[in-house]
Order: sequence, then C-alpha cells, then structure tokens
Amino acid sequence: MHFAEAQLRLAQAATEMPTDSAGAPAGGAPAAMEAAPSLPAAPLPDAATSSPPPAFAAVPEPTLVFGHDISPALDFLALGGPVVAILLVLSVAGLAIILKKLVDILPLGGRRRARIADAVALWRRGERREALAAAESLKGPTAAVVTAAMRMSLARVPGALIREEVERLGGEELHRLRSYLRGLEAIAQVSPLLGLFGTILGMIEAFRVLQDGGSNVDPAMLAGGIWVALLTTAVGLAVSIPCSLALHWFEGRIDGERQSIESLATSVLVSGEAAAHAGSESETARDARPHIGEVAHAH
Repeated sequence: MHFAEAQLRLAQAATEMPTDSAGAPAGGAPAAMEAAPSLPAAPLPDAATSSPPPAFAAVPEPTLVFGHDISPALDFLALGGPVVAILLVLSVAGLAIILKKLVDILPLGGRRRARIADAVALWRRGERREALAAAESLKGPTAAVVTAAMRMSLARVPGALIREEVERLGGEELHRLRSYLRGLEAIAQVSPLLGLFGTILGMIEAFRVLQDGGSNVDPAMLAGGIWVALLTTAVGLAVSIPCSLALHWFEGRIDGERQSIESLATSVLVSGEAAAHAGSESETARDARPHIGEVAHAH
C-alpha cells in the first residue's frame, strides 16, 4: 500500500518537472543552460492615434548685405524703436558731411599756405610777373584771392576797387568752405535732444507697465524697459560727440584760412599801392624839373 503511494507520487513529480526544447528534464545537465524568458514585444503604434515626433526650433536665417550679416543691427534697431532709427539716419548724414568737408578743408594750410606766402614775398621784392605766375599755379581760396589782387594791381586798377573785389572773392571762398557746416551743427545739437526724448518715452512706457501690473510687476521686466529707454540717450550722445568735434575742427581751419586771406591779400595791396605811389612821385619830380630850353630862355 505504501509502495503504491510512493510510485504514484514519483509519477506526479515526473509529470510536473519542466523540460527543455528537446523534451529533456530540466534537472539534467542540458537543463542548466535553460534559456532566459523573453520580454514581451512592444505593441506597434497606432497610426491614427500616435503623434508626430517633436520638430526642432527653426533657426532664423541671417540677413546678408554685401556678404555681411546685419541681423544684430536690425535687432538693435527694433529694440531702440523709431527714435534710434532717426538717430541712425542722422549719423549717416553727419558722416557724409564730415567726409565732404575733409576733402575741402584738409588740403588747406601747411605747405600750400607757405607756397602762397613765398609768392607774396616775390611780389614785395618787386618780382611781379614771377609772383603772379607762382600764385596762378596754386589752388585754394587764398591763392585765388591773392592772384586776383595781383592781376588787378598790375592792371593799375584803383586801390578802392581792388579792396572791394578782394572782399567779395574772399567772402565767396569762405562761404563755400562753410557750406554744409550748418547741417552738421544741427545734427550735433539735435541728436542728444532726440536721445533724451526717446528716454522719456521709454520711461513713460515702463511706468505704465508698473501701473497696470499693480503688485504683481516683475522687476526684471521693469528694469528691461528702463534699459531700453536709456539706450536712446546713449545713441544720441554717440552721434553728437563726433559731429561736435569735427565741427569745431572745421571752423578752426576756416578761421585760419580767413586770416591768411586777409593777411596776404592786404600785403599785396599795400605793396602795390606803395609802388604806385612811388611811381607817381617820381613822375611828379620829373615833371617839376625845368627843361633845358626853359633854362636857356631864362638866361
């Protein structure tokens, strides 16, 4: 009885023991290399319910002008607003005026003025034709006025008329040198005022945001508005300072040219009048001497 029960239990244990792919019991030597259980396969996504993968953020393309990226300049312009745009236009106009006046005024003075002074020195020594030829070969306002004075003196034009003509020519030359300087002066004066105007507008906007937000105002937002407002003042000063310096330098060179015209032209006129006066005195003395016939008739 007990033997039959033992055999029944052994049969049940044999049927419950796991086997490998070949049917061998798991307790044998090949069963030791039993394969690991495989993970369940992931379900395939449903095309109707699945969402597309997130796309990368689009990078803005740079704005190229003559091969250079001007995107930072455009961002700066958008940040500053219309006041900064006006200041940038004024800066371009001021730069154009400065370059134009440099071409006109930079050659004045120095070696050219020394050569004109040498021609006037020849005139004062009595070498009139050589002095006139030397003055005619030179360029510039002073040379033009001095040449005109020498020509009229050689043509024996009255001194009063020569002075009037010299003043007229000198005024025209100086007016030509001062052209566009009023515009440069206006840019130098208006630029800081425009910058201050932009700052005031920015401060008004910042305090409006402060009022609308009440107690929930972000200090960083308020500080950003103030920073943008002060940007216009900085741009205005950056435009005004170079224009003011260039304007004062140009006016100094023009004043030096005016002094040179007055000095050298006056020297030519005085020398010509002195020579004419000396010639008239010699003619008067020659006419005052008695002729030989008159002396013989007196005897």
